[in-house]
Amino acid sequence: MMNLRIVLWAKITITVGLLSFPMLTFPANFIETLGFPVSESIIFIRLLGMAYTALAVCYVFGVLKIKEQYPEDVVWVGIVSNGGASLMLLIAALLGSWSEWNTFAKVYMWASLVCITLITLGLIVTGPLRKSSQ
Repeated sequence: MMNLRIVLWAKITITVGLLSFPMLTFPANFIETLGFPVSESIIFIRLLGMAYTALAVCYVFGVLKIKEQYPEDVVWVGIVSNGGASLMLLIAALLGSWSEWNTFAKVYMWASLVCITLITLGLIVTGPLRKSSQ
């Protein structure tokens, strides 16, 4: 389950570093300076940042649980969360939802799509697929 531990730590690092922390701490004008549109109410970005933080806490408990047992619940939370986000980002990309954003914001969104998709695949391969092959 070492590979699962690596995938979960990657997910925690990306979630906190690239999503939770910026959404909870960056001022709205700085987010706009980076090229992301911000609604008139920053509270929705802050709430999403808190939801990402809660997911990161779940993944930390999954890493701790690995020592004793396979953390099936945590793996499935990650698959649903990341898989859904991957699908939503892919649809948004195909529809050109961020085509008019600045270069930094576009690269950030494409990198997010790639990272989240790879994490989803990593969770599937080191989680249910590995478990079913044992």
